[in-house]
Amino acid sequence: MKERPIIEKYRFPSPHPLIHLYSVTYFSQGYKVKGLLAEPVEQGMYEGLLYLRGGIKNVGKVRPSRITQLASEGFVVFAPFYRGNQGGEGDEDIAGDDRYDAFSGFEILREHPKVKTGRIHIFGFSRGGVMALWTAIQYWDAASVVTWGGVSDVFLMYEEREDLRRMMKRVIGGSPWKMPELYRYRTPLYEIEKLHIPLLIIHGERDKNVSIEHAYQLETMAKMFGKQVETWYFPTFAHHFPPRDNRKMVKEMMSWMKNR
Repeated sequence: MKERPIIEKYRFPSPHPLIHLYSVTYFSQGYKVKGLLAEPVEQGMYEGLLYLRGGIKNVGKVRPSRITQLASEGFVVFAPFYRGNQGGEGDEDIAGDDRYDAFSGFEILREHPKVKTGRIHIFGFSRGGVMALWTAIQYWDAASVVTWGGVSDVFLMYEEREDLRRMMKRVIGGSPWKMPELYRYRTPLYEIEKLHIPLLIIHGERDKNVSIEHAYQLETMAKMFGKQVETWYFPTFAHHFPPRDNRKMVKEMMSWMKNR
């Protein structure tokens, strides 16, 4: 029997007068997972956006201000918190089984009455990059996928983030040398030939959290398989862009999505 996408939906305080926010509980592989839904108040049909957060646990949590900012560009936005977060059941798995939390989020947008058919975009920031790529590989009917400062290689993530190694070994089940198959399972580069939608890569070349090498590898693999890929690289920016440039980039990114 197919799971109902949404179990509970409650109004949540919105920082934007023209955007309604909702706290959502939904099913993913039998777990009750939490997320945040933003939709324009005005009636009409809109583009859909699946927002896949970065970080883990309390680092990189979904921010209502960010979600309403995206929705104000003419989108219905759904942002999963991922399993094990903010009251959700289960445990995070770093693009392992918690990728299904993103898949179920895509289904929520697909069934949303305000979302245009065939117009759901996928956006991942930082750790959300791998989640976005796996979701884009899963859903051929998505309109586009964007990774911003996104992880594309979980092997490389382990190598360059010494501060995360203990956590990654605990969550994944070991190091890349002891459990290479588990890291490969989480790395979408090995399945990029199955990507069939336009891809935009945004990355700051001074990024110390997720190195530009993730973007270069993703670009190389996408072009190797003849995928439709566009890159926006910024020599002076790090992981988090300056506020003014960030706002400008969001508008340009949303415009890019609408034109795919």
